[in-house]
Amino acid sequence: MGKVIGIDLGTTNSCLAVLEGGKPLIVPNQEGGRTTPSIVGFGKANQRLIGQLAKRQVVTNAENTVYSIKRFIGRRWEETAEERSRVPYNCVKGRDNTVDVQSATKPLRPKRSPP
Repeated sequence: MGKVIGIDLGTTNSCLAVLEGGKPLIVPNQEGGRTTPSIVGFGKANQRLIGQLAKRQVVTNAENTVYSIKRFIGRRWEETAEERSRVPYNCVKGRDNTVDVQSATKPLRPKRSPP
């Protein structure tokens, strides 16, 4: 039997597991945690920060820290006014009337993974 991997890309946290000897084993992240915050931040010179590093900067650099982005996937601009009012980052109207996030350099579009 081939290797089996499980990925949970959650709205708040993400997790990775493998099947070893018929039992699931959580793969720890770089900091030893079993889950990783589902957060992406942009630091100096548009440096990309992922997970716990991005979460640490949310207080000092909230407008450049993106979280809860899955709430916008597959939804139209008009449907998301309440959700957009709750996030500190800059949401912009994307093509096809979707919700994009304006980073320091360009608009970013949340994408749904293919089935």
